[in-house]
Amino acid sequence: MDARELADRVVQVALDRLGEDVVAIDLRGVSGLADFFVLVTANSTVHARALAEGIADRTKADGEPVHHIEGLEHGQWVLLDYIDVVVHILLSEVRRFYGFERLWGDAPQRGPAQHPADLPTDSSETPGSGSAI
Repeated sequence: MDARELADRVVQVALDRLGEDVVAIDLRGVSGLADFFVLVTANSTVHARALAEGIADRTKADGEPVHHIEGLEHGQWVLLDYIDVVVHILLSEVRRFYGFERLWGDAPQRGPAQHPADLPTDSSETPGSGSAI
């Protein structure tokens, strides 16, 4: 499974588990940190932990185990590191404070209203160039 497919899978699992404001940020060509960030808002620390565990269990079953997990104990910001895809599960006030969407404003982003297949297939597609982002 490539990074795009993994990001798509994470988005779908997050939505299935009632994650809110799910956004995938395509960092290819913008940053060397990862190919994708997936942002998910949880409505409580219990929900954040459940989202993280559900995503980790599903990706492991699909042959993509999480490399590293941080923040699971406190649940205010849980990070799942798949190397090429980094998942951030945050409480709404934490997400607002750090403003990932603003920080990575130059990178293509898509929300849950768009189908996962709408992510660009390469980093040369930018908003306004026919991409769904």
